[in-house]
Amino acid sequence: MANAAKKQFAVIGMGRFGLSVATALSNMGFDVLAIDADEHHTQAVANLVTHAVSADSTDEDALRALGIRNFDVVVVAIGEDIQASILTTLILKDMGGPLIVVKAQNELHGKVLQKIGADKVIFPERDMGLRVAHHLTSPNILDYIELSDEYSIVEMRVSSQMIGKNLKELDIRARFGCNVMAIKQGSKMNISPAATDRLTEEDVLVIVGEKNDLTKLELAYAES
Repeated sequence: MANAAKKQFAVIGMGRFGLSVATALSNMGFDVLAIDADEHHTQAVANLVTHAVSADSTDEDALRALGIRNFDVVVVAIGEDIQASILTTLILKDMGGPLIVVKAQNELHGKVLQKIGADKVIFPERDMGLRVAHHLTSPNILDYIELSDEYSIVEMRVSSQMIGKNLKELDIRARFGCNVMAIKQGSKMNISPAATDRLTEEDVLVIVGEKNDLTKLELAYAES
């Protein structure tokens, strides 16, 4: 059984999106199993993740042999083959166990995935559009992740108005209704920042909140 303190992820499909998700999770310190039907794809990612296996995800026996039910989350990132994506999702749902996150090619594909029981459907192109839009309106926004219809997380580079101030002085929670979850500086992540810690120009704030509140925060600290 997976350790609750360290989630285990399986990513099926090592196209551009799947590779990006697998390597990002691996870099964050999680155990990642990369699966692709093409052995060349699994070889390419072998040194970047915990394990990489060549297997047909539409073969239930192959998935069972990999112990897929023991993972916390399975990301189905299969590229152009919508049929394989749907069949893989159906098999995973039937097996029970992990949270199933599936990449959708379009709205119709997404609706089908939701009907057959995918726990979360993601639209990389649409989500990327959101990130680009937020970056255009506020260049110090480095990343934008939609958690639900109401809530999102932003990674925000410290603006010139924030440098030298601490979280208590900025009072982001009271002013904007948003919470600073962490402060990143290079590869270091401080997940319990002190209210008195002074911010530097190298810092990146990881902030969660309702979308409208985050937009107000972004625009308040937007820099050209």
